[in-house]
Amino acid sequence: MFVNRKDELALIESFYSSGKKEILILYGRRRVGKTELLKRFIRGKNALYFLADRDGLESNAKRFYFEAVEVLGLPKLEVRDFREAFELIKLRAPERFVVVIDEFSYLLLADKNTPAVFQHVIDEILDDRFFLILSGSIIGLMEGLMNYTNPLYGRRTAQLKLKPLNFFHVREYFKNAPIETVVRIYSVTGGVPMYFRLFEGKNFEEELLRVAFSPTSILYEEPEFILREELGDVHRYYLILEAMALGKHRVSEIANFAGIEVKDMPKYLRTLISLELVRREVPVTKSERSRKARYYLNDNFFAFWFRFVKPNRGRIEIGTFEMDWNAFNAYVGKAFEDMARQFLIELNKAGKLPFRFTKIGRWWHKREEIDIVALNEGEKKALFVEVKWKDLSLREARGILKDLERKAELVGLEGWGKHCGLVAKGIEGKEKFRAGGWLVWDLADFERLISSESGV
Repeated sequence: MFVNRKDELALIESFYSSGKKEILILYGRRRVGKTELLKRFIRGKNALYFLADRDGLESNAKRFYFEAVEVLGLPKLEVRDFREAFELIKLRAPERFVVVIDEFSYLLLADKNTPAVFQHVIDEILDDRFFLILSGSIIGLMEGLMNYTNPLYGRRTAQLKLKPLNFFHVREYFKNAPIETVVRIYSVTGGVPMYFRLFEGKNFEEELLRVAFSPTSILYEEPEFILREELGDVHRYYLILEAMALGKHRVSEIANFAGIEVKDMPKYLRTLISLELVRREVPVTKSERSRKARYYLNDNFFAFWFRFVKPNRGRIEIGTFEMDWNAFNAYVGKAFEDMARQFLIELNKAGKLPFRFTKIGRWWHKREEIDIVALNEGEKKALFVEVKWKDLSLREARGILKDLERKAELVGLEGWGKHCGLVAKGIEGKEKFRAGGWLVWDLADFERLISSESGV
């Protein structure tokens, strides 16, 4: 089942329809769905799809041309490089022809001359019939194509970084499973299609043990593979990610856990942020340059793996591992905060909140914290929301909202219009709270939002 990607497909289709030479750089982490997106796009079109490997430019050029022979009926000749291959393809290319080179980053790894070769191809060979897509999973290498010093700088007409799907897209895939199950799956896999498709959505606990805790599962060593491919020497990065997974979010805490000098931390954090494995947060009311920054794992599967798989690999491999489901439930609670944020963003787009916010994040000061704060600084309006992964009684929900009112006053937004809300797994007496002016939502409201967006 192909899940969503409507906006991305529409964007790529617009380049195809332009009637001129287009060069798209498509990139994103492994397993995020680039190949599936490309194969869906070229369906029914005059196109050549080629999957590169690490065997070097000449070997890949020969394979590339051989596949072009099959697609275009070209003469079976021996070619030595991509320039020759494209010169021959040009002789038979139809009025509009898509050429996809998938895992282009492997060519970059294999030969430092790759950008220069493709600069010549783009500048001297391709004409307005061609739509060339260069796709790759090694993010650092693909982003390097856009650097000023790279021979391919300025040759692309567009770039698209493919992101994981959001919670509501994953819910669309598991439309017959209970939404609580989908929350648990998303907390483990995030929106990476290759990961969440390993689940059936029937018996979550059994499926999780099979998918994540078996040494034969593709997920068992996945983070190691990704980090080695992107970074080479991964030891210090491992320790930094593990620190965050264990709840250490300040630079000093992370550095102390990892045994790294605080002054050396920025370079490691910048790299992990560029790979979108880590995000930097400041209190939503502060400037981005605030020194109160905290750092969080930005990828659900990495967060899960470093919290539950990596520390237990010895026991897993000798067959004595037992899952701590209470600890896992607490972990889901933290992941649910992000799903609640996505929910509020969808409500905001649909105009279903008291005002349209322009900024959303977390707030903290000393020992006080609010899970979500959404602001419209122009209108001076604020929404404060707590998130709880549990079924709340009327009394529990009232206590949380009253405490939230107290904390909202500490944020210091004097003269602002303020609204307080609560997102939970389930909330008893929602209508009573809403009648009193509170904003409360639970998983049933998530389902209603999905139904309204799909036209059900």
